[in-house]
Amino acid sequence: MDIQLKRGLLDVCVLSAIKSEESYGYKIIKDVKPCIELSESTLYTILKRLESADMLTVRTAEHGGRLRKYYRITDAGIKRIEDFKTEWKEILSIYQFVTREDENDDED
Repeated sequence: MDIQLKRGLLDVCVLSAIKSEESYGYKIIKDVKPCIELSESTLYTILKRLESADMLTVRTAEHGGRLRKYYRITDAGIKRIEDFKTEWKEILSIYQFVTREDENDDED
């Protein structure tokens, strides 16, 4: 898969995982697991990128005697999810165009 496309998909998955409530690293990994495997190092790279793009905010709070970072989606992050939904319709249209010959081959 193209690395830029995959990066965009991972960003949207992470944003979607925190869309309804703030969350923290381990929980985000657990929440996206049914969709995609995500390592901690990959997740934290994504989170830093999304924070730099103002798509999420971060707060630190103590939990169980340790500091934990909590991530919350911003309006820009919600807009990115909505933009993705629109883009995905175009991607599906392209996919259907590319695979139309495969469907015709199956009918023969």
